[in-house]
Amino acid sequence: MEHDKLGIYSKAFITDVPADLNSPEVEHFRKTIRRFPDEAIYIYSFKENRMLYADGWEELLGYADNEITMLTIVNITAPEYAPFSNELNDKALMFLHNITKDLELYSFTIELKKIHKNGTHVPLICKVGVFAVEEGQTTAIIGHSQKNESIKLGNVMRYAAYGPEKSAFEEELNKQLFRHYAISEKEKEALAMVAEGFSFKEIAARFGVSQSAIEKRIIPMYKRFEVKSLTHLISFAYANHILP
Repeated sequence: MEHDKLGIYSKAFITDVPADLNSPEVEHFRKTIRRFPDEAIYIYSFKENRMLYADGWEELLGYADNEITMLTIVNITAPEYAPFSNELNDKALMFLHNITKDLELYSFTIELKKIHKNGTHVPLICKVGVFAVEEGQTTAIIGHSQKNESIKLGNVMRYAAYGPEKSAFEEELNKQLFRHYAISEKEKEALAMVAEGFSFKEIAARFGVSQSAIEKRIIPMYKRFEVKSLTHLISFAYANHILP
């Protein structure tokens, strides 16, 4: 597997080293970390540059837990999702490396497809969060990937950011990922209300922000999705499964 499939920033942090599944640390994780059906989990250490833990990957994607590495997880992303997914990981990691407070409360999600070991594509909701912090720096992340056959994935990447500075986190991602066909959860929420017939003023009141803040969420999507009007944008959203 090649590092050139990674985002530029991530190259310095991602390795092909699996977890030692016989370690006492792994036994502790098995007892303390809950895994749901159709879900796989990993913990990756930036401090040790390797996987610390992997569980559920054979059931989910056909890979034994002892062969799952961070590089494997990145490289089995379906080709149509890989460029955006890799850049999202890059920008999120950059954001997390530039903050020092309440790091454990930050995470992001993305909907995409991964390639099963047998070659089939599996729709997943992937959540990545901060797992360990030392002296104000993120030292490990935890990833949860859960199969969801009900996801209707179109041409638009869907993602969300969470944390104490959620707006700053998501706005930074939006700014960096503007050139991609993508939509954040915050943008989707505003667009859903537009589709229901609410005015920008009414939406602003609902979210407790200014009308211009709502306009800044909606209007840039015209250019991003190459639409000419609000009606066209809403039609595009339904056609690409952004809205149910």
